[in-house]
Amino acid sequence: MQLRPGMTPPGLITTDFLGEAVNLEALRGKPVLLSFYRYASCPVCNFRMHAIIEAFPQWSEQGLAVVAVFQSPKESISQYVGRQDAPFPIVPDPEMTLYRRFGVESRWLGLLSLRVIATALRAFQKGFMPGKVDGPFHRTPADFLIDTQGRVAMAHYGKEIDDHIPLDTIAQWLRTQHP
Repeated sequence: MQLRPGMTPPGLITTDFLGEAVNLEALRGKPVLLSFYRYASCPVCNFRMHAIIEAFPQWSEQGLAVVAVFQSPKESISQYVGRQDAPFPIVPDPEMTLYRRFGVESRWLGLLSLRVIATALRAFQKGFMPGKVDGPFHRTPADFLIDTQGRVAMAHYGKEIDDHIPLDTIAQWLRTQHP
């Protein structure tokens, strides 16, 4: 089942790839960006993570917590996306339990667009090259903005592999969380 605004998200109690506890309920009172990605070596995903990491210092000053979920085991996360030293948890979900719980899908058509090709080329230029594929190659991302009351404010299920909530939309929403 896909989430909609106003819903309470399913429970998420786990550990990140470094073994640190991650509990979505414990973040209540803070605005949260919960993002689901493909596999840890996905160039498009690493490119997006790079952008989130760059935006995070300003966002964290405004109270935003970020949790990223990858369909890869912790070893792959350490080898690829984990090398970016994200200042927020990156959760391995190789069994895709969280993907099912949050209604995150896969679609082959999500691989085929000029925009995806352009994003992949920009990722390659930044040095993000493909590697080992863990899980479905055709996974599409999903992003959830969760308000301070613990409810879904925005649920974005990507149609293509680079289809996330735009960074300015996140920044704009975040400004509304602190009057």
